[in-house]
Amino acid sequence: MTTKIVFMGTPNFSVPILNALIADDNYDVLAVMTQPDRPVGRKRVLTPTPVKEAAVAAGIRVLQPEKLSGSEEMAEVIAMAPDLLITAAYGQFLPTKLLQATQIAAINVHASLLPKYRGGAPIHYAVLNGDAETGVSIMYMIKAMDAGDVISRATLPILDDDNTGTLFDKLSLLGRDLLLQTLPDLIAGNVTPEPQNEDDVTFSPNITPEQEVLDFTRSAREIHNHVRGLYPFPIAHTTINGVRTKIQQTHLVDETTDAPAGTVVKKGKHDLWLAAGDGHIIAIDELQPAGKPKMAVTAYLNGHAKFEEGEMVITDEQGN
Repeated sequence: MTTKIVFMGTPNFSVPILNALIADDNYDVLAVMTQPDRPVGRKRVLTPTPVKEAAVAAGIRVLQPEKLSGSEEMAEVIAMAPDLLITAAYGQFLPTKLLQATQIAAINVHASLLPKYRGGAPIHYAVLNGDAETGVSIMYMIKAMDAGDVISRATLPILDDDNTGTLFDKLSLLGRDLLLQTLPDLIAGNVTPEPQNEDDVTFSPNITPEQEVLDFTRSAREIHNHVRGLYPFPIAHTTINGVRTKIQQTHLVDETTDAPAGTVVKKGKHDLWLAAGDGHIIAIDELQPAGKPKMAVTAYLNGHAKFEEGEMVITDEQGN
């Protein structure tokens, strides 16, 4: 007998998880709920979510309420009386009435080692904070944000060349595999959930525009983590020689300097080294000046770097 599931998710992170449930004959995905289509890009083209695209390709009914609470779509899911409600980066709180509509459980696939990094940007914060590892938690859903008892966890090391984008892909697959491993025991009632320790709770709210600005008075390691923590979205930026510039990739240089933070320590055909606030050096590998395409540092140095070694070129948003 197949287990009836309603799946709720939105970004690319959710797609491998959904596809695995669709492909497994033990599960019947009755419907998929995702965020409404949104305008994307400069031309503001109305674009479906990645989860919607995957569901449509599989011929599964798609529900897209603008607001979940009190919606016709929520009432439709409740009427389905699914065995399981499974969410993975859906993007809205689920009302208690919906959580209680399942025959077995409502569970969430969350991209952190709970109770660390509850909230909407757990992968970003793991990289921003220089964590050595991250992971996925599968938990029971309650009305409080990411606060339910944890059913299972899986860990993953964060490599120095990882960024938020690479970890999204890795954790998506890890979450998929952990879910498939967990579901049989959950359905059979053979799990022992672990309450989250409230003393260890940390939060990962969505990244604000203010958090996108690089601070070169911080250490080189913190700047490097900041760049890779915001790549490929929303992307960190600074002001170089008066031009707002996105910084996509950096690396650390094993040298020190007495130069003030934001000073050009080395400028060559292929190297742009800047002083950080701790006396260490951050090297820029890929960047995008305002109004220009993204480019490797070599191309930038060849035509856009109108400054010399020894100049302080990093300013804040007010030009200070």
